[in-house]
Amino acid sequence: MHEMTLAESVVQIIETTALHENISRVVVVRLALGALSHADPDALRFAFDAAAAGGVAKGARLEISRAEGRAKCHDCSQEVAIDQLGAPCPDCGGYDLDLTGGDALRVVEMEGA
Repeated sequence: MHEMTLAESVVQIIETTALHENISRVVVVRLALGALSHADPDALRFAFDAAAAGGVAKGARLEISRAEGRAKCHDCSQEVAIDQLGAPCPDCGGYDLDLTGGDALRVVEMEGA
């Protein structure tokens, strides 16, 4: 389950940021999770709770927004939304696509108490 590795990385970012910002307790963490990231939001929440135990983010509420997948189609030169890797261009049906977004996990914001 790569969600645990992702959660551990998120907690490390939170811990480092909290230390630099003098935050003793984090109550909310907002993440943007790409639709093409292959990470399950429920598994990520579970892993986050485990990874955050004992640190400044223990018990923090994890809010996850989904970022759509984006690709550049070389057949029709359009930037398009895609919902899965390997899908054809929704505009022209072509398969010559380069992924341009929606495959990452990003810490957007955190709130301290």
